[in-house]
Formats: sequence, structure tokens, C-alpha cells
Amino acid sequence: MRVLLAEDDSMLGDGLRAGLRQLGFQVDWVRDGVAAERELASGVYTAGVLDLGLPLKDGMDVLRALRERKINTPVLVLTARDAVSERIKGLDLGADDYVIKPVDLNELGARLRSLVRRAHGQVQEVLMSNQVQLDPAARQVKLQGQPVTLSTREFDLLHALMRNVGRVLSREQLEQQMYSWGHEVESNTIEVHIHHLRRKLHPDAIQTVRGIGYTMPQSSELS
Repeated sequence: MRVLLAEDDSMLGDGLRAGLRQLGFQVDWVRDGVAAERELASGVYTAGVLDLGLPLKDGMDVLRALRERKINTPVLVLTARDAVSERIKGLDLGADDYVIKPVDLNELGARLRSLVRRAHGQVQEVLMSNQVQLDPAARQVKLQGQPVTLSTREFDLLHALMRNVGRVLSREQLEQQMYSWGHEVESNTIEVHIHHLRRKLHPDAIQTVRGIGYTMPQSSELS
């Protein structure tokens, strides 16, 4: 799950980025409001963590601009502004959650997973597709109730597909979900991971839509 972190405090930003990465998130970090708005508008992020006291453009103005442009990327406001009026304003402007600093990293991770789940219309934390079960919090996958060992990238790829069951995702869209800035991606990386997932799960668990991308079917029986 790729997340944009907008935080101008260097020490706090570095800690949040490192902590979220340890929880399995792919994190890009920007330090001003103009960059935050530009990146959140790009469509490559599953969610954003937005400080309000940003230079160049205040976080409230970033949030307002995004929602006025009909950009619905889930945004969690993480701020020291704890007045009730500020919380009401942030939520009314379109924040999906409003959290006061300091925050426990595990709670922040849980809140991010929750708002992404709501954005995808999912009620439960654990994702199910046919006989495949994926737990984002525990980063565990089971097939027919039996644990399946996946690499970090295989898990991230499967997670992206299972959040979008029935929808075709292109190779570029999958790469955007799996890799943050600074990672070089070989041209056949996604295909290699798809091959490994099919071998570990089932040959038909992931379908190729020629010339478009990959999808997990909404319903089928794997045998």
C-alpha cells in the first residue's frame, strides 16, 4: 500500500516514514503543501497522511483544493491542532480521519488501513477472494486455510489485486502501488511476481487480460 506523507518536521517525518515502512507501507515523504497537493492529485497513492502546518500551502487549503477537484484519495490529517473547531473544519473539508499528534505508530497504521478499507467499500479487515485470505495487519496469506509464505513484494502485489477484485490493473498501476520513490523496477518485475503467486496459490488465481493487465476474478472455484 503506497502512502504519501506530508510533514515538514524533519525528525518527526523521518520517524513516521521509518515506522510506517516497518508496518509494510510504501512511503513517499514531502515537506510542503504545494508538493503534497501535486502528489496526492497524481492518483498513484492509496492514501495520504497530511500535516496541517505545512510551508507554502496550509494543509487545510491542500485538502480543500483536492476535494474541489474531485480527487477522492483518502486523507488522514495528522496534526497538533487539537481544537474541536479545527477538527470539525478538517472533517467537513473532506478529511477521512483526523488524528492529534503524537500518535502511536500501530494506531496510525490501523487507521490508514481502516480508511482505505472504507474507501474500497470493504467491511472487514481480512480480504477474501475465492479460497485466498489476506490479512493486511498481520501481513499473512492463507490458501484454503493453510499459510502461504510470500515475499514482501509478492504480498504487496497480491494486496493491490485483492483490494480491486474484478478490476483489471495495468502493470504501471501495480508498480505504483508496490514501489515508493528511489526504487528501480525491471521491465519484467511484475510478470515475475505474478508467476510466483500463481505457483504458490493457483494457476488461475490471477488472470491476464492481454494488452491491459491483471485481475483477480470475483468468483471462481480453484481446484
